[in-house]
Amino acid sequence: MAAEIYRPKSTNGKSETGLTNVGIGSRIRAAFSRENDVSARSALLNTTLEGVTLFCFTAFFLFYGLVPIFGGAVLGLVGADEPRYAQVAREMLARNDFITPILYGQPWLEKPALYYWRAMFAFREFGIHDWSARLPSASFAFTLIVLIYLHMRRFRAGGQLDAAIITASCAGIIAFARGASTDMQLAAPFCIGMLGWYAWYETDSKFWLFDLYFFVGAATLAKGPIAPFMAIAIILSFAALRREWSILRRSIWIPGVILYFAMVLPWFIAVQRRNPNFLRIFFLEHNLQRFATDLYKHEQAAWYYVPTMLLGLTPWAVIAGAALVDAIRESFAEWRARRVKIRYIGHSRAGDAFPEFLLLWALFPIIFFSFSKSKLPGYVLPSIPPLTILAGDYLNRKREQGLRPWLLIFHAISTGVLTAVVLLLPRYLLHPDALPARNAMIAAGMTGFAAALLILVVVARFGLKRLRIATIIPIMVLLLFLLGVGPVFGVGPMPGSKAIAQLLDQTYSARPLARVLLPLLEPGEVLAVYRVRRDVEYGLSFYRNKEVYNYEQDGTLSIPAERHILVVRESYAQDLRQLLHGRSYEPLFTYPAQNLVIYSVSARVK
Repeated sequence: MAAEIYRPKSTNGKSETGLTNVGIGSRIRAAFSRENDVSARSALLNTTLEGVTLFCFTAFFLFYGLVPIFGGAVLGLVGADEPRYAQVAREMLARNDFITPILYGQPWLEKPALYYWRAMFAFREFGIHDWSARLPSASFAFTLIVLIYLHMRRFRAGGQLDAAIITASCAGIIAFARGASTDMQLAAPFCIGMLGWYAWYETDSKFWLFDLYFFVGAATLAKGPIAPFMAIAIILSFAALRREWSILRRSIWIPGVILYFAMVLPWFIAVQRRNPNFLRIFFLEHNLQRFATDLYKHEQAAWYYVPTMLLGLTPWAVIAGAALVDAIRESFAEWRARRVKIRYIGHSRAGDAFPEFLLLWALFPIIFFSFSKSKLPGYVLPSIPPLTILAGDYLNRKREQGLRPWLLIFHAISTGVLTAVVLLLPRYLLHPDALPARNAMIAAGMTGFAAALLILVVVARFGLKRLRIATIIPIMVLLLFLLGVGPVFGVGPMPGSKAIAQLLDQTYSARPLARVLLPLLEPGEVLAVYRVRRDVEYGLSFYRNKEVYNYEQDGTLSIPAERHILVVRESYAQDLRQLLHGRSYEPLFTYPAQNLVIYSVSARVK
């Protein structure tokens, strides 16, 4: 007799265990639902924490010490460009003129108008201040960092927060985000446009091409044809490297082309109609001649941009360098794999074209501008974001296995050296011709050692995911050391903490000198300068809202006949005996921070 197979008896859908089949399924579904709810809540919490972290750190690095309510506007306009650009925006606003840039009442056609428009808006909303003149750069940098985070979260999940905060905390971005200049006006929209193009390359969605055309159009309005030239060159190089020539044809999107020219052409046509010499001054002198000649006295060695980039990427230069080498290795591996005649499978890591694209994007501005006769640090600012993105992606991929010990040690040492150098900066400003005192060097060295040790201990204890916070803590402390503590949203500054910020202001800006000079000037009295740095001349002009009189105007010696106040570099004070022969003059005070002497000069006797 065949053996019987046991089957639980079932009555009305119930098994002998007493559990209904429906009940089992419901409990399983409920368990899965609870698990999904927990996962969803966890993901939402992680996203919220990431967003808050990104906002707080980015706001600190870009805005602390820039705006009055958050650290105070501690540093006046510096260099020759900041006060000139700010003054152009002020005069355009006063004239309600959105076409012709004006400096001291005359057309000033060196740059397109994007910065001036954005500064005019900031002046209208917040008043005419040096800090409001810097808001266009800071706001553009903030937008770039947020979009780097969103792009990485969408296309390279895992490394988004590292990439964004590395970008926000590197020296080049911090410095140029606080500048009233056109450099960030070019770099930020250009980089956003490049990210948009690569998003289109991965998704084939025309939506992302809008980013390319719109933001490259904005970058063109910031600095001119260099923006589309770099974009075309990088995309062309990428197509050639990957042998995907069809992407050149597919990148030409007619609505995008129309959008680009609709943004760019109206201003260029309008300014040319008003100023027939615009094309010659802007395109010939400030684009072609600036590149091909040393007309503007900015000649540097061919290797100039190597140390420039290392300083700009500080404190992440070691990690960014390792990421760059890794990207080069990946790109060569991809290139060799594509040459094999069998079916190309590629690497396990998704989106293997990304390192190649970032590599070309980072290297092209550096290589191109290395051939330029005129070299300035801001020219290679568009190369910093692709390297910081590579660094963030690199740290994400190395998170499980960790960095090589020597690489982590070098990163820690570089951060420690940066800490020590910054701590010694006030000593250098006070005594530029002398070595710091031994006790100061020891204290700075010990603090730098502590910063390096912090990185090593935190990573050893908590893993590579904490490298970000271990590195930016010393950088935040250094910013507080330089800029002081407070004020913060109505809470006043910590007493005595602003001494170094005031020293920096006195050394590099004309603002403190202007505050002393302006009460001494009678209404309509001339303020003149002789053999001072250009930043002093243009800075005093901005803070007085009137052009200062230069004894060497347009290369010829010309001295005002009326009574005036004169600012002269101390080493040239002896020239006044001959220059002011027959006129009385007396020193009012000295300004040691910038080696200046201020004189009162009597009117010429008729």
